[in-house]
Amino acid sequence: MKNLIGTILPIVFATGAATMATAQDVVNYQLDWLPGGDKSPIYVCIEEGFCADAGIEVNIVPGRGSTEAITKIATGTSDVGSADIGALMAAAATEEVPATAIMSIFNTGPHAFYSLAGNGIETFTDIKGKSVATSPFTSSNVYLPLVLADNALSEDAIELTKADPGALAPLLMTGRTDAIIAWLTNVSIFEAQAAEAGKELVILPWSDAGLELYSAALIANDTFLEERPDVARRFVKAFSQSLTFANENPAAAGSAVAAIVPELDAGLVEAAWKDSSVLAFNEITESFPLGTFDADRVAKTWARVAAAQGLDAAAFDPETVIDRSFTAAE
Repeated sequence: MKNLIGTILPIVFATGAATMATAQDVVNYQLDWLPGGDKSPIYVCIEEGFCADAGIEVNIVPGRGSTEAITKIATGTSDVGSADIGALMAAAATEEVPATAIMSIFNTGPHAFYSLAGNGIETFTDIKGKSVATSPFTSSNVYLPLVLADNALSEDAIELTKADPGALAPLLMTGRTDAIIAWLTNVSIFEAQAAEAGKELVILPWSDAGLELYSAALIANDTFLEERPDVARRFVKAFSQSLTFANENPAAAGSAVAAIVPELDAGLVEAAWKDSSVLAFNEITESFPLGTFDADRVAKTWARVAAAQGLDAAAFDPETVIDRSFTAAE
């Protein structure tokens, strides 16, 4: 009898939880990559109860890049999610994409050169004549010619090679390349590897070298916005609260991710979130509130995307893929 009761009780509780969840509005949230520190806010929204308080139950869907994420959102597989707004602009400039950016997550691009102290690379222009390794898949590659040109450098000013992402750090630490291209969301990972090798990192963000653009944004399916605008508005508010909470409580952010994705280490996630949070909370945020889109920076983002993708900047208005009403103060 004891075993029977032990079997029945979890079923009763699970059924009760399902009933409660049904009473909430369900939102399918699309990641643009695998779970990690830079994705902390959506996990905070769930674990800290911001989404539940807004009457929303969230299902998280992993992704494999912004292009895939935007496709899933545009087709209605997911309702809303995180993706590079530049990828949305590029897609919408060439075809009809029923998806809209409704909130900025990162107002700065994550692209950077990583080198080591002693390699002779202390400023951006020091990269001239150096060997640089990059992943063949990173979006940084399309912006590389632009940021080099911003600093009076041609593409052949560096010796560029492509390598598996996992090989970049070993190449740098062992001196087989002078620098690598990597994202600022991974500073703590590279710092740990450098420290283990007895080295010191030198990091040169491309945003400091003239590459002004928005990057990650909340992008939503147009039908979702049209048919469930109240849900979308409540979700944006809850997500914004989560973003702020994560910035103020990075340890809790790490724990929130690890609670839902237990194979991830909370401490490592916390460190990665600290690296990522500077892309959302910085001097730009002081001028333009969290989540908002500044028209001038939107235009600059599109100009960069168009140049990088070989598109006619004058043939598309980037404002057509942005809806600021969901972040407007009530």
